[in-house]
Amino acid sequence: MTRVTNRKFRDIGRLAAIGILGAAAAGCSSTVDQIAQINKPPYLSAIENPTAVAGYRPVSMPMPDPEPPVFSSNSLWRSGARAFFKDQRAKGVGDILTVEVIFSDKAIFDNKTERSRIASGGRDISGAAGNAFLDLIPDDYKTGSAVIDLNGDTATTGEGSVNRKEELRTNLAAVVTQVLPNGNMVIEGRQEVRVNFEMRELIVAGVIRPEDITANNTVDSTKIAEARISYGGRGQITDVQQPPYGQQFLDIILPF
Repeated sequence: MTRVTNRKFRDIGRLAAIGILGAAAAGCSSTVDQIAQINKPPYLSAIENPTAVAGYRPVSMPMPDPEPPVFSSNSLWRSGARAFFKDQRAKGVGDILTVEVIFSDKAIFDNKTERSRIASGGRDISGAAGNAFLDLIPDDYKTGSAVIDLNGDTATTGEGSVNRKEELRTNLAAVVTQVLPNGNMVIEGRQEVRVNFEMRELIVAGVIRPEDITANNTVDSTKIAEARISYGGRGQITDVQQPPYGQQFLDIILPF
């Protein structure tokens, strides 16, 4: 039994060592990049086509059957047109529009739970059987004659509260990357702002309706379907706030 236990511990130690070496190898390139950026501000990402970025996947959603436009003779109006005069609002792939990011979240929860249960019972045993049973019971638990008293009391109390408030307000220019068959548009926008040695990143993506684009070519973030909004940063302050990758690995695999 001892040999089997020691073998299990050796196997666990080997797996942990392999995991640590793998994490170290994966973080090697990151470490080299950090060393190369010593005493330098965070680099700005190159401007590139969002559809050419690794991991990009075109959006596919249920669409109605397409309806071909119908032209009427001697008429300036085209069937299916959204406006009589042409405007400068985004309507095709490559067009730019402004997204007004308005994110306000507030949640207050206060839960309190109490549970109490009391149970009692008694049994009287008389005669020779009762006397024999009393001989088996310690003196501290005897209550006179052959009487058994059973009492139980259970109580549980739980209390918790959540008070959270988050707010984000900013504007971001996004590019139309795809026009769906029903006219809705897929947009994606990225913004990087470098302040001293810290980079702030804002990413917005989702599906919008042309009808929700205002006359000044803006759209509210609350009207973006399948919205993906990310606001974060990278740089020296962010690196200090995050534990080293080795510590993160140990926090995942250690059971205590």
